Amino acid sequence: MPAATVLLVDDDLLLRHCLRERFAKEGCDLLEAGSAGEALARMSTDVDLVLLDFHLPDGDGLTVLRRIKEASPDTVVILMTAFSSVESAVEAMKLGAFHYVNKPFDIDEIVLLADKGLETTRLRREVRTLRGRESRDHAIDAIIGHSPAMQAVKALLARVAASPASTVLLTGETGTGKDLAAKAIHYSSDRAGRAFVNITSSALPEHLLESELFGHERGAFTDARQQKRGLLETADRGTVFLDEIGEMTTSLQSKLLRFLEERAFRRVGGLVDIRVDVRVIAATNRSLEAEVKAGRFREDLFYRLQVMPIALPPLRDRRGDVPALASYFVDAYNREFKKRVRGLTPAAAVLIDQFAWPGNVRELRNAIERAMLLTTNDWIEPEDLPTLMQATVTAQFRLPAEGVKLEEVERQLVIQALERSGGNQTQAAQLLGINRDQVRYRIEKFGLQTT
Repeated sequence: MPAATVLLVDDDLLLRHCLRERFAKEGCDLLEAGSAGEALARMSTDVDLVLLDFHLPDGDGLTVLRRIKEASPDTVVILMTAFSSVESAVEAMKLGAFHYVNKPFDIDEIVLLADKGLETTRLRREVRTLRGRESRDHAIDAIIGHSPAMQAVKALLARVAASPASTVLLTGETGTGKDLAAKAIHYSSDRAGRAFVNITSSALPEHLLESELFGHERGAFTDARQQKRGLLETADRGTVFLDEIGEMTTSLQSKLLRFLEERAFRRVGGLVDIRVDVRVIAATNRSLEAEVKAGRFREDLFYRLQVMPIALPPLRDRRGDVPALASYFVDAYNREFKKRVRGLTPAAAVLIDQFAWPGNVRELRNAIERAMLLTTNDWIEPEDLPTLMQATVTAQFRLPAEGVKLEEVERQLVIQALERSGGNQTQAAQLLGINRDQVRYRIEKFGLQTT
């Protein structure tokens, strides 16, 4: 049995003495109370388990049980009584009792039961802690972005989270953070304590996607050996995030539309309607208007989803957010890779700020991850961002309208490479992407002086 704090509530002094000695051997800290009033006075959130007598001098155990569960829902309570009845046992379970035992009982039995109860307490608190961490990590305020574009989006996310809106449509380019926005809506709403389930519409064939969403009955198809609950059923009173909804087939779109309209669905092969309360957040990087015109997306479903649209801006429209995002990713990968990189040098910061980021936040994250793996220094240098450097160099070489003399451009590049390398022909060759003999040839060709 793990070390724990146990509150024993019983007016039988002999029983308390026996349990005190046994729980002390188990390494538990035992608190004692002989009445309902004393029990409530000694109760605190530090108590892990309560052994509670049903009949007390100044009240009954059910009243104490109710008060304990109101103050500390995670605390496990085991009721003990010499006057058992079916009615009292049922009432105790309704109020949240973990177990109900009759006196006299075997002490080994109550210790084993207490051990199971303490494990339940631990698991309940762990779940509550994880849910609290999820809510903090995915809160709207945790989304990085102080640009006007992101401030407007965050304000809209907050309004949607607080609203009863049952459908939301997130649009934006790939990598703009639609999944992050969906989680922010969920964890900032009154649905936060319920399930958030994520499914990508393009990841599964149509029949499997239908089964995942709606579930199936046993025998509905060849491999349906038993009944299965779908994600809509699992997420009752929670949120379902349908990513890449533009990839969904038209036949499945019609079934989704029916659910959104009626809040009911049937499992594959089922005959009974199942009703659930689920918020559906759909996301797409396609233009659904264009998909409707092309006949690939149902117009009625589009308008049903379009009730609450939120457009995520591309990173190029979020000037000022790139350095903050880069700093966040550096900190995250420091923890993951056990490094102590302090950040980006001014030159590297200018490089990432000027880059267009066609892949948006996802591309920025991948670039920082690659740089964190490559660098052996305290700071990320431009050289640690080779893809960005190459793109910047390529962008700088644009053929002007009046044209150029190619030979002169080549001559100037060789001169700059030699200057940057201090006349070292091997290093100059590396800068130009050619070998040392080719550099020497061009030095002679252009009549350049080297030191």
